[in-house]
Amino acid sequence: MAELIVAFDLPSGRDALALAGRLPGLRWAKVGPVLYNREGPSLIKEFTQRGIRVFLDLKWHDIPNIVASAVTAARELGVSLTTVHCLGGRAMLTAAATAAGQDLAVVGVTVLTSHDAAELESILGRGVPDVGFEAERLGRAALHAGLRGVVASGQELGLLREALGPEPLIVVPGVRAPGDPAGDQVRTIEPAEAVRRGATHLVVGRPITAARDPVAAYRRLVEALD
Repeated sequence: MAELIVAFDLPSGRDALALAGRLPGLRWAKVGPVLYNREGPSLIKEFTQRGIRVFLDLKWHDIPNIVASAVTAARELGVSLTTVHCLGGRAMLTAAATAAGQDLAVVGVTVLTSHDAAELESILGRGVPDVGFEAERLGRAALHAGLRGVVASGQELGLLREALGPEPLIVVPGVRAPGDPAGDQVRTIEPAEAVRRGATHLVVGRPITAARDPVAAYRRLVEALD
């Protein structure tokens, strides 16, 4: 069964930990750049001490030595899953995979869920047949460099699972229960469909954390995965 990762994109670590304590059976917490910049490693330790695995989603994209050092620091903190940008290139991806060892899974961000083909063309400075083409190209590069898997939207999920095979992790953000607003994410998917297409980890933030009843919203998503 796919794992549900709750993205705690909240104003403070206190808010994140308070909500985490209300979510029954919570196994995974995502800490992104805003919360990490405010709270730092202490929040990671708080989650891991509660038996909650941490997805540190900082999407590193730098020279290989810096990224390797960052991944090493994350591993030493007890992080279970983290991200780098596939566009960082083979040397950077290989350095990240080597630094991670066996204890930390590094996955490569292919195409952000806020990007469509037109946006990609403006970034890359060349024609892009479609987002799926670019996601597959970057996904293959990530695996070739030794990463454990990729981050990709639900719309590219089926294509990537077929192209990359059954083993790699595929982490899917932009997951929305039926009726949830998409927000600023262009390419979203419902939980059951993401599982059917081969997702291993589903990332859900605002549909839970911004809900009137976060616990009820969390329970609905858990039930949708059963």
